[in-house]
Amino acid sequence: MNLLDSLGSLRSLTAGPWIYPVVAASILLDVFLPVLPSGFLVITAATAAATATAASPDVPSLLPLLLCAASASVLGDFLAYRLARRGGARLDRAIARSRRLSLAQERLGTALTRGGGLLVVLARFAPAGRSVVSLGAGAAKRRIQDFLPWSALAGVTWASYSVGLGWLGGQWLGATWFSAGVSTLALFLAGGLAAYLIRRPAAAPAPVS
Repeated sequence: MNLLDSLGSLRSLTAGPWIYPVVAASILLDVFLPVLPSGFLVITAATAAATATAASPDVPSLLPLLLCAASASVLGDFLAYRLARRGGARLDRAIARSRRLSLAQERLGTALTRGGGLLVVLARFAPAGRSVVSLGAGAAKRRIQDFLPWSALAGVTWASYSVGLGWLGGQWLGATWFSAGVSTLALFLAGGLAAYLIRRPAAAPAPVS
């Protein structure tokens, strides 16, 4: 497949208004099914948008794509939070058997109440971190006003980063599958860094002299 064929196939995949509900549904559901390629879909659409012209009116627009991605992210977090908060004893037992969810409960208990909601933002980039934190916040009965603002910041940050990666890749490398792949790799690298920062043990408090 030559460069022109690649360009055409990527644009044809994202052409039309249907791309917005598909992106939104993928982001909304990947809090429950982290295997969904929501980040790749956002980047692919943004890559196509980077080289939009008057001759390609069906190519996604950056601002609607950004708003769609951020809104779906926050809504998905909220639904997971509410589900876990109302999950009852069965969900509590499932969380108790999961080391990752149990650890999230413990860390959220202090992180959110002490203004450390940056954990929610970092978790949005980490593999399955969004699921762990959203479900953990609900299961730990954190107040919605302690969780939702950080979730909104996380959604906007993740959506802006993903759309920005796709746009920059399209500007530098053209609207090709190679460009979308490079941008997706950059998103995965950010996820790996976020996962490392979340797992890193908290610094011990300094002794009082």
